[in-house]
Amino acid sequence: MTTEERIKASETRIFKAVFPNTTNHYDTLFGGTAMHMMDEVAFITATRFTRKRMVTVSSDRIDFTRPIPAGTIIELIGTISHIGNTSLKVQVEIYIEEMYSFEREKAITGTFTFVAIDEHKHKISVM
Repeated sequence: MTTEERIKASETRIFKAVFPNTTNHYDTLFGGTAMHMMDEVAFITATRFTRKRMVTVSSDRIDFTRPIPAGTIIELIGTISHIGNTSLKVQVEIYIEEMYSFEREKAITGTFTFVAIDEHKHKISVM
């Protein structure tokens, strides 16, 4: 499989409903909850690309551009954005979908860096 085919095959999409138990006093999704979900999607994407043990080493930047209200559906999309020797970057975007309309907009974008490790927790090549 080529690198481009592996990137395409590793794209990860997860849908979730935003319920009140995940919201703050403004009735919007907690930022920390969003970051948790983003890291999980990024981990799945990185693992699907490498098929190796992957660990998060940083979240490079997370931009919260829209609040995510309770009662909406969100889609998290993880894609490989950079490949190094022992590390790679995954971009994760969260889109808001209204439950009862076709409205959809991007709410959050973030980049996560992962390192591939062996069974002794030493860095190894991602390829």
